[in-house]
Amino acid sequence: MPIADMLQWLTPSPPLLICLVLVIALVESLALVGLLVPGVVLVTTAASLAGHQDIDLAWLIGAAFIGAVLGDGISFSLGFKHREQVTQRWPLSQHPEWLGRGARFFERYGIWSVFIGRFVGPVRPIIPLVAGMMRMPPRTFIWANVTSATLWAPAYILPGYLLGRTWQHHLDIPPGLENALLILAAIIVVLAVIFSWGRQQATRHGRLYRAIAGSIRRVPLLRRPWLAMSQTGDVPLASLLLLVIALGSLSGWTLLVITHHGPLEMDLFIQQLSSQLQSDLVYLVGNIFARIGDTLGIIALTLPWAAWMLVSKRWEVLLHWCGAFTGVALLNIAGKGLFGRARPDTPDYLMGSFSYPSAHTSTAVVLVGLTAAFVAAEMPRQKRFWIYWIALTLALPMALSRLVVGVHWFSDLVGGALLGLVVCALTLLHWQQQPRPPMRPCPWLLLSVASLVLISARVGFLPPV
Repeated sequence: MPIADMLQWLTPSPPLLICLVLVIALVESLALVGLLVPGVVLVTTAASLAGHQDIDLAWLIGAAFIGAVLGDGISFSLGFKHREQVTQRWPLSQHPEWLGRGARFFERYGIWSVFIGRFVGPVRPIIPLVAGMMRMPPRTFIWANVTSATLWAPAYILPGYLLGRTWQHHLDIPPGLENALLILAAIIVVLAVIFSWGRQQATRHGRLYRAIAGSIRRVPLLRRPWLAMSQTGDVPLASLLLLVIALGSLSGWTLLVITHHGPLEMDLFIQQLSSQLQSDLVYLVGNIFARIGDTLGIIALTLPWAAWMLVSKRWEVLLHWCGAFTGVALLNIAGKGLFGRARPDTPDYLMGSFSYPSAHTSTAVVLVGLTAAFVAAEMPRQKRFWIYWIALTLALPMALSRLVVGVHWFSDLVGGALLGLVVCALTLLHWQQQPRPPMRPCPWLLLSVASLVLISARVGFLPPV
């Protein structure tokens, strides 16, 4: 199926979009589930598509209103009728602090908590459940639920709808390509949610960890190695799974790339998309991120931190960082030499260099991935989710900058990202073999400013490498 036809087929029809808005609003308001779903992003995306298709605004707002009322109503009913069972079920059994946060909010604002909580992200999916558990009168809850949804629905729908009605004119996007952008954005969001949620489930308190541990203990051949790894603390299941998934994906993706003569159809399509979205501003931003992610940029970013590790005698941390960067550099050199894939365009400073895998992408993934892992280890378990989202936000523009400057195919970026994840997993597995002392105290503000100064000098004064 041609890509254009596939995108047209994937674009939701108006009735389906209206139903989709209703479901997103319901799930986003549903007890606890809303904490795991990026509802704002999904509602804005669906409303934007609807605006582009000129769907009647009243239908969209009505769908969002009904979904929001139903979501809060179901949550209230669960708390009102099944108070004890709810607190003993996942995820509340693993995150009692969520319930405590909602209870404090409810005690502070009383009957207004349901109205106010609708617009406060961290407590929005919790408050209706807490209201039911605290035996708020159903009539009072219905009043607060309906009135807050009346304001919430247009507030969430209108910005996305307006964007959908105006993006074709203001952004000058060629017809048909906006659907590709939305699909790519949706894929990135879904992958990020799966990765962050999956990593949480692979920790000692996650369901996946407990399920695998229970299964392994019933197999005599695997029980002893598992117990041996457990003696020093948690089995690094998240890192093991990351290694297995990333290595398998890298192997399969590399086979796909090297057995295909020339660029993939996906590469040609995304190259066309990139060229049609090209502008002076986009090229300037792409060049900035490309310089941040090259060899000199990585040195500028990491030099202050490496100096601090030397001065504070954090030898093990420094050796693991050096090993990760050296390993990914050697693997990139070996991969480029082995596969010899030509670049879409080869500027003078890259003459003689091949395309697959993308060294920029793999190095950026190692940098932000290991940073996220080390920072997350120093943070409370319930807040680690955000660290990996921030890491993705930082790595993505450095990878995509290679498309903007035209020196890589999209499949090069995918291969580079998977290679970086393999190196991250190997490094973390070695690091997690035994308990390590915390890295605090760390003058993170001073070191961050020093890195910012160095990277600014690198971007402003030194040529690309």
